[in-house]
Amino acid sequence: MTVTRREVLGTLAASAIAAAIDPGPVLARLGQDYTCDAAEPLGTLLEMVPLFRSGAPVQPFGVKLGGRALDARLVTDLSRLDSDHLITPTSLAFIRTESPPAVSRQNGWTIKVSGLSGDSYSLSIDDLQQRARRTGAHLLECSGNNNPANFGLMSVCEWDGVPLSDVLGRVRRTTDATSVVVAGMDHESAQSLDSTAGASWVFPLASLERLGPFLAVRMNGESLPLDHGFPVRLVVPGWYGCTWIKWVNEIRIADPGEPATSQMKEFAGRTHQTARHDLARDYTPADIQVAATPIRVEKRRLQSRVDAIEPGTKNGELVNRIEYRIVGIVWGGDKPVTRLAIRFNAKDPWIPFPICPVPTSAKTWSLWEYRWKPSAPGVYEIALSVPDRAVLQRRLDAGYYMRQVRIAEI
Repeated sequence: MTVTRREVLGTLAASAIAAAIDPGPVLARLGQDYTCDAAEPLGTLLEMVPLFRSGAPVQPFGVKLGGRALDARLVTDLSRLDSDHLITPTSLAFIRTESPPAVSRQNGWTIKVSGLSGDSYSLSIDDLQQRARRTGAHLLECSGNNNPANFGLMSVCEWDGVPLSDVLGRVRRTTDATSVVVAGMDHESAQSLDSTAGASWVFPLASLERLGPFLAVRMNGESLPLDHGFPVRLVVPGWYGCTWIKWVNEIRIADPGEPATSQMKEFAGRTHQTARHDLARDYTPADIQVAATPIRVEKRRLQSRVDAIEPGTKNGELVNRIEYRIVGIVWGGDKPVTRLAIRFNAKDPWIPFPICPVPTSAKTWSLWEYRWKPSAPGVYEIALSVPDRAVLQRRLDAGYYMRQVRIAEI
């Protein structure tokens, strides 16, 4: 039977562990040379094996959950992603907080834009809609995307908008201008189980050119739905969704003494701050570092021809084999990664493998797959990492996106 390079890597990693040798450097070098397998047959799909994590609640997809107002949630079914369907339909894009009733009662929505010297102007939605241009696909993930039964508070949509820097160009910058506050309408009087009313975030002015935030007025080619921020929301590429302010109605320049907003304090832990700082300038970027997770496990039957003598077989004989195809996504970071490493229990060695096809952008998610032949039935813990340890991956390091699978047949 033909042995793949992936199986060789797994064997070498296990041997290194058994010999008390650190396999990391060896695997890293092997992984650098390991390229995509050429047209490996998929075989016949027998069933989808559920992913889970002990204690994680199973939630339905595509319907609002959790209550109203600040507590409303809608989760995206990541297991349906494939190479032809990488953009989330608007109706299935995740929701975290539904539209305040006051939004639909507004006539002639405007955004107040102001500087420190008292100058200001009103920006109309008509103006934004006329100036909006396509900005491409961007991934949006809630910083509280913490249900391993689905990790469904994450979507990718295409957006049209106007750069925030263009909007700020019409107000004068004084020497003490260091940041910009973007605020939106919210459920100010609503009661919530675990959320604080108030929607605003403070961004350093010096970061705008690199970040490229924009005011979005269209989502997947259509006007924003109410629950996604209609008539205008902020998009901050590469940052968590708590910074993507919805129902934007105010933008103002601020100085170094600007206090942290209630939203910044509420999400301090989920955006990996060291504390709930009082001043906005003490907050680090709410950026999404490189992350990866499996989204489905396919049980498949393959036929292979025996090309070596095995017990009970004849040379050249066709035999049926069970193989599991793990499909997942990778996202986040400043630039795309081309390799991941996988393991199936916390004490197992990491096995590097290439992402095929090679991702071309970090603004969205990319699919990966791994062909797996478990050694025995049982429950396995599928975890990912990036072999290049120079890549920031705090949630992967913490095992945040680990998911379990129960294998009954090998």
